[in-house]
Amino acid sequence: MSGFTPDFASADVRVSPNFGPRRGIVQPDMVILHYTGMASGEAAEGWLCNPASDVSSHYLVHEDGRIVQMVREADRAWHAGRGSWLGCHDINSCSIGIEIQNCGIDGGLPAFPDGQIEAVIRLVRDITARRDIAAARILAHSDVAPGRKIDPGAQFPWRRLFEAGIGVMAAPAAECDVLPSAPEAIGSHVEKLQYMLQSYGYGVEITGVYDAATRVVVGAFQLHFRQAQADGIADAETVAIMQALLAGQHGLPAA
Repeated sequence: MSGFTPDFASADVRVSPNFGPRRGIVQPDMVILHYTGMASGEAAEGWLCNPASDVSSHYLVHEDGRIVQMVREADRAWHAGRGSWLGCHDINSCSIGIEIQNCGIDGGLPAFPDGQIEAVIRLVRDITARRDIAAARILAHSDVAPGRKIDPGAQFPWRRLFEAGIGVMAAPAAECDVLPSAPEAIGSHVEKLQYMLQSYGYGVEITGVYDAATRVVVGAFQLHFRQAQADGIADAETVAIMQALLAGQHGLPAA
């Protein structure tokens, strides 16, 4: 492919050879947000377009807000790897991937510049409007691959996106009928917690045991919805936020 017309009109195009057809999917119905974890946007762009890397993304948002499209939205980019969400186990086929330049946890997890986040908002707003993608299906890489991935990380401003009409957030429900849980706990309250996580979309087994895998998934939930304390412990606030999301009680939590 020598080039294509960008799906997002304001994007520059740099074609990556790392793509293929979507598998059994006509229309993607998720947007997955990543950080690059690389030292610079130029390095990330080069890697995502390098045939030796076996990775790509539909879009890359540079720190200065410049947007580059590397794979057509109709095609399957190789951005998510192994993961799952609400029965979809081929996340690459189900989604559009957006890499956001940030050196990540190994580089001290710097804040995302304002102009970069404004560009992300414009891009996601355009994609979701054109493709009628539900707000609850704007997800973090860490949501679909808990433990294996942590991006876009604890500094990513999900609240700001929500204020711009993108994604979902929730204040804790006033009343919650699921008890808090902690690692190593066993019982029906843990089953209920795992059922809530699974019902929302996370890949967790319902075992009634608060094992290491459950703690990882709770931590991924917190990275998106309760960033101030992402310790993997399902305290009362975490459980109440989860219940509010499941009930569709979307709103802003306390700052």
